[in-house]
Order: sequence, then structure tokens, then C-alpha cells
Amino acid sequence: MHSHPMLDLPPPDTLKCIMQSLSMLDAILEEEWEFRYFSFDSSWSLDTQMGSMRNGQGDDLFAVFDPTGCFIRGFDHEAAMSPWALNPPKIWPGVLEHVPKQFSSSLTEPAFHMEDTTFCLWFLADAQAWNQGQIAYPLASDPDGSSWMLSYYMGGPQTYRDFAEHYYEVDIPAEVIARFYKHEPLSSALIQALGSRRSYDQLVVEAATIGYPTF
Repeated sequence: MHSHPMLDLPPPDTLKCIMQSLSMLDAILEEEWEFRYFSFDSSWSLDTQMGSMRNGQGDDLFAVFDPTGCFIRGFDHEAAMSPWALNPPKIWPGVLEHVPKQFSSSLTEPAFHMEDTTFCLWFLADAQAWNQGQIAYPLASDPDGSSWMLSYYMGGPQTYRDFAEHYYEVDIPAEVIARFYKHEPLSSALIQALGSRRSYDQLVVEAATIGYPTF
């Protein structure tokens, strides 16, 4: 059982801030929500916030933040551990069997289409670390897709800069992106520094959904 790189993910409070930063950046760069890669809903339900990532090719990730802790489930359709690589299709053994009962509502959440899961990890509020199931990994590079999917949250501003250059075909200074990572309150000047023509008034509404600070 090798230690998985996904267990090096930042703790939930830090991860949530990063997810909000990426979501705010995406909202400024892409007006249409369905074309965005990163999103965040700060009031998904009464005491629950949810971050997500969708690449438009069928791969996605959902992270739930609530008083229980944080629950993350991801799906890479090309991963060696895709349920669809097995006949009949089933989730790779060990991925979900050991999820603590505190996260049972996430396991049955229709929006997460849990039948399409290649990796899952969780961080209980009173714990000190990320955990995952007992899994025998197949011999493959990034067998569950978690290394590439979680890498967006483990790098700094340069990681998002590289992503945006490829995905949105824009070249943004890393130092401007860094201001979002620090949760500098949204302002017209900050929006313009990204080279966006979106209005502050539109983006204040988006920031409220994301839970990103504004002036």
C-alpha cells in the first residue's frame, strides 16, 4: 500500500480558499457558467459549501465542506480505475467501502453521480489528515486520475496561469493571479488587471455565490 500523493492535499480550510479563488478567476474569464472549469457554491445547502471542477470531457470532481469535514469524489473517464473499465461496470474495490458514515449523505447525492467514481478522499473535522480507502492500485501512471485533477489545488498562481493559457488562451501575469489566491477583495481594478471586460456589478453577484470577498 503506497502512500498516495492526494493525501498531500492542503487541509480543508486552505483547500476551500483555493477553490474559491479559482472559481472567482474562472468567473471573470468566462461569462458562461457551463464553460467554466472551476466553480464554488458557498450556500449549497444550509451549512454546506461545495467546490467542483468539470473539464467538459466527462471528468469531474466535487468537494463538500460542512461541519463534518470535507468529502471529495472525482471521476476520470480515462483512468485505469474507471468503473467502465470493468465488465460489468463497478467502482474499483476499496474506493468507497471505507468512507465514514458521517459522509453518507454525499455518497447518495444524485448530483455527484457516485457510480462514476475513480477516487475518493475525506478529512473528518476532528482529524489531522486526509484519508482514503484501502486500495490495491493497478499498474498505471495516475491510475485513478487524482494526481492530475488535484494538482490544480496543490500548485500556486503559476499552476492557474498555465491552465488559463491552455484552456482560455489568455496570458495573465502570475502576480495578478496571486492576488486572488490571497483573497484580495474584488474590485474593478482587479478585474481589469486580468484583462477582463466583465463588469464589477455582474461579478459582485458571482462573488456572493462563491463566497469571495468584495469591497
